[in-house]
This record gives sequence, C-alpha cells and structure tokens, in this order.
Amino acid sequence: MATTLTDILNVTEQLWPRSGAESWDAVGLVSGDPAAVVTKITLAVDAVLDTVDEAISSSAGLLLTHHPLLLRGVTTVAEDRYKGAVLARLIRANCALIAAHTNADVVETGTSATLAARLALTGVRPLVVGEGSERGIGRVGTLPTPTTLGRLARTLADILPPTAGGIRAAGDYDGPVSTVALCAGAGDAYLSLPEVLAADVYITSDLRHHPASDFRENAKIGAGPALLDVSHWASEWLWLDTAAEQLRAALPGVTVTVSELRTDPWDFLVVQ
Repeated sequence: MATTLTDILNVTEQLWPRSGAESWDAVGLVSGDPAAVVTKITLAVDAVLDTVDEAISSSAGLLLTHHPLLLRGVTTVAEDRYKGAVLARLIRANCALIAAHTNADVVETGTSATLAARLALTGVRPLVVGEGSERGIGRVGTLPTPTTLGRLARTLADILPPTAGGIRAAGDYDGPVSTVALCAGAGDAYLSLPEVLAADVYITSDLRHHPASDFRENAKIGAGPALLDVSHWASEWLWLDTAAEQLRAALPGVTVTVSELRTDPWDFLVVQ
C-alpha cells in the first residue's frame, strides 16, 4: 500500500511525540497535503534554500527538519523573503515540510542522546528529566576511559562534521575529564544545573560571552566544569542518521536520505 503523509505523521508521533515539545516550540506538519503519497524523505537540520532545493531535485515528497521554519511569527510569506521562498518552492514541488525539534531532543534516541552515544558515555541519564526516567533535555554520563580536556576536544572534532568555527574550549588543556554533561544545540540555560556543575566538562553550543564568562569566573572561586562550545548545526546533525534509521524501519516502502549539506551559518574563520 502507498504511504501517505498522514502515515508518516503517525510514525513521527510515535517516535517523537508532540507532547514532548516545549510550550514555545512549533513542531509537526508545516506544509503539505496529509493525503499526498510520499515515496522519498530527505532529512536536514534546517529548512533553508539549499536543503529545500536538494530535496526537490531528488524528488522527495517530504523534507523533515529538526529546526522549525516558522518558530517565530511572520507577517508575510512573500517570495522576496527566504521563508516565503522556501514555502513557495516546497508547495510548487509538492514537497511537504515537517519539523521535529524539542520533541526529538527529549526522547531516548534524541539529539543529546546521540551525541552521548558517539562519545560512548556510560551511565547516561538526562540533565533535565522529562516524561520517564530516560527522557529529558541534555545528557550526563561517564567516559569509558578518563582523558584530558584537549584530547576530548580532539575527539569531538573527529566525531562532528567540520565547521568554520570548530570547537572552542574554556579550561585547562591537560585538565582531567571523566564525567561529561552535554546538551546538543543551545544549552546555556542549563549552566547552573547541579548535574552540570558536578561534571568535569559541559559540551553545548551557542555559548554567549557573559554567561560563559560568569560561569568560568565562578568556577575559579568555587567549582565548575570546563566548557566546550561546538557548532549548533554539527551537534544536532549527528541525530539525522539515527532518525533516518528509525524512519526506514517504520516505513519500509519509503526511501530516506540524510542531507550532507552544511547549514552552519559561518563560512570561514580568520585566526588572529
């Protein structure tokens, strides 16, 4: 039997229930006919012009992204604005758009869990426990073999897809690291969590100057982990392979591909 967009929505609800999304989030079907037949899905972190064109050129009937296109309100979808152009191109090509964002962060195989698995962390548990003991935002666990901050940064560089910004570190290069707290994507909201403060290092993205500076200064007179700031896109891109495997298992008649396009916003870095 043909697979419809409604069938896929039912699968995504099982994998990443909408009930797990934060109240401010905008997940689920963004555009598309629920009755449309879908034979190919393209996965990407962002719904941007390049990933949309890639999905359309491969005849995908669905672009499934991690980041919602319409997270913040818009007053126009005119095609001289990128969001309007994205929607227009998708609609003309009969390619639907679905977002699985914070509802895909909190599950047992979500974005942070995927990064924790790639680091081979043991005793993994959520930073912020959600629905069930294995669900929640972020992860904390122990490295199978203790290492140093510098070596862990190198390991992350090998695991994550390359970006212009690379990996920024705050802490002693040779400082010992065993316990790791992490949050794929932007995670400075969790800097003050006891589980983060008790770790040897906190890995996340989009760390701003003042929160990071305050955190490191407080660590000098108290306690606190080193920081590793990685690309937001790269830290979440790893999850796409996990999501693709789950979709292939649930939808055997549908071809599922992962976009290799880099949608990190930065193109190059000048080192001073």
